[in-house]
Amino acid sequence: MEPPCFIPTGTNSSQTRTLSFLLGGFSARGTAQMWSAVPLCCMYLLALLGNLTVLSIIRAEQSLHAPMYLLLAMLAVADLGLSTSTFPTMLRMLWLEARVISFGTCLAQMFFIHTFTDIESAVILAMAFDRYVAICHPLRYSSILTNSVVTKMCVAIVVRTILALFPLPVLLTRLCFTGLSELSHPYCLHPDIIKQAGSDTRVNSAYGLFVLLSTLGLDLLFVLLSYLLILKTILNIATWRGRLKALNTCISHICAVLLFFVPMICLSMMHRFAKHVSPQAFAFTANLHFLAPPILNPIVYSVKTKAIRRRILRVL
Repeated sequence: MEPPCFIPTGTNSSQTRTLSFLLGGFSARGTAQMWSAVPLCCMYLLALLGNLTVLSIIRAEQSLHAPMYLLLAMLAVADLGLSTSTFPTMLRMLWLEARVISFGTCLAQMFFIHTFTDIESAVILAMAFDRYVAICHPLRYSSILTNSVVTKMCVAIVVRTILALFPLPVLLTRLCFTGLSELSHPYCLHPDIIKQAGSDTRVNSAYGLFVLLSTLGLDLLFVLLSYLLILKTILNIATWRGRLKALNTCISHICAVLLFFVPMICLSMMHRFAKHVSPQAFAFTANLHFLAPPILNPIVYSVKTKAIRRRILRVL
């Protein structure tokens, strides 16, 4: 006998209310699980403190109302959204052992996680463009990148992300799900939800791959292109001192690129091609992708950016 099929689009069916998933990703149970929530809570508080500190300093310092710092503020907003979309569900699962998440809540969390991920990717691309103009066309920097241009870029990033991701939850409501399925992570991701469906998911998989390639894929491609042009310009500088000085202005952004894109590529490849990878490997890669940037980006930029570092030291 086949298991019952739950179709979320049925408005008059009581099955819509019972459709839910089990969160996964943590193998520990009992006391060990509760204790593992302590460092996770500290990480969440560190992410909140770091990004809110960056935002408050940029807002308070009039001299920081410049294109580079406005993009850094946008990056901090994306990190806040990403950490707030993932950490609470994980803490709820570890502390309260509440593993069940309803279908609607899961779709909402999935949408926000992917939204802030795509926004962060696009902001990193915008920051790469900022570094390209600053190094390759320094005399034209102030005329090319103005506060107005950066504001329009941020609006375009948000509009692009919403238009690209809005169909994802809509398409998922058309799938048939069988019973109470366990997810691979302690939060909801689009490839993970598709795996639980009991009906044809080719349209969902194809659109998900299209969104991945047209947003994060293109962003990474243009980031790499920007750095090829930056490297070409740096190599044309006559002295090693000048080369190191130019390269030093990119160190923070290079760290942000590596922190964001390397785990993201590994996680995407594992979801699509590595069918027999252990659940622990999935969990580690996903947590590294979604938890590391919100924690480490404020630290990296606070250490490398003199204006922000001076303000923090002044407060301390």
